[in-house]
Amino acid sequence: MAHETRTATLGGGCFWCLEAVYQELDGVTGIVSGYAGGHVANPTYEEVCGKKTGHAEVVQLSYDPQRVSYRTLLEVFFAIHDPTTPNRQGNDVGPQYRSVIFTHDDEQARDAAALIAELTSEQVFPAPIVTEVAALPVFYPGEAHHQNYFRQHSSQPYCAFVIAPKLAKFRKHFAKGSAS
Repeated sequence: MAHETRTATLGGGCFWCLEAVYQELDGVTGIVSGYAGGHVANPTYEEVCGKKTGHAEVVQLSYDPQRVSYRTLLEVFFAIHDPTTPNRQGNDVGPQYRSVIFTHDDEQARDAAALIAELTSEQVFPAPIVTEVAALPVFYPGEAHHQNYFRQHSSQPYCAFVIAPKLAKFRKHFAKGSAS
């Protein structure tokens, strides 16, 4: 019997980084790198990087809620990027790299707000969380060469120096199969 599939859309810097991490999370059944939150229809990577479309680089995840919870997806999200820096992740700077949770329903919006409040209350981060939580307006899949990027280009310098350390951090805290 097939399980129900749900969707989550998250932006926390370069979509290649998020994609690589979520590919290793048990219960995530599909990932599409793309763009959301802007004002230009069908943007290209070059347009988004030009910082004038308003889009964030995001991953849209399909997941089996019987195998991984939405909360776990969000816990991974907050563990692998810095949610306290507006429009920036490390050396990646611009509105396309902002921290954002695009929700698909009211339950996701409540869950995201509750986790942010919990992380804030527990002072998990040394600065205030600036992650935007907004209803998903529209999602545009990225170009084919941006899909499955790390697995196809792991020796490329950006992958080796930026993505690989994020994967190591993820693996340390979220061993495959341990998510709830």
